[in-house]
Amino acid sequence: MQVSTAEFKKGLKIVFDGQPYTIVDFQHVKPGKGGAFVRTKLRHMKLGKVIDNTFRSGEKVELVDFEDKHMQYLYRDDRYHFMDMETYDQVSLSEDEVGDAREFLRENTEVEVLYIDGSPVTVELPNFVELAIAKTDPGVRGDTAQGGNKSATLETGAVIQVPLFVNEGDIVKVDTRTGEYLSRVTAAS
Repeated sequence: MQVSTAEFKKGLKIVFDGQPYTIVDFQHVKPGKGGAFVRTKLRHMKLGKVIDNTFRSGEKVELVDFEDKHMQYLYRDDRYHFMDMETYDQVSLSEDEVGDAREFLRENTEVEVLYIDGSPVTVELPNFVELAIAKTDPGVRGDTAQGGNKSATLETGAVIQVPLFVNEGDIVKVDTRTGEYLSRVTAAS
């Protein structure tokens, strides 16, 4: 199936130069002279690299033929293991195939695994996850008034910036798209 540049939106999966890409950002531009065009940032779905490209307005592009499967992350040895929630089939993915999602993967997390041509390509996490703080420096009394930040290591090994009042053992909500701290869900007892 083909779509016009007028139908572009963030997250749309298109074929460009024979490769699958996701539209990260786009902007319609109508210069005073000449024809309109669409500036895009495209992320390669397999390699993860981001490129810039310009399409003429009205140009048609092919959509990626893909399938999303709802899966659950089970465990990690030298590979990452997932189970299909409908068929209970298991699949193992390499570190490259899992990509940046491994920063926030915790056992039993439900994810979407994207398949292209019958083979798994990438893992899409939920937009928000709740993870425990494994290690962080203690906040000094009185520091909370300034509203500063400190580094904290999550239970998955990812390092994020958190407010000074967050302590080890606290459960925090994290945006998986940006890696930003959103809120403290529960404080350590």
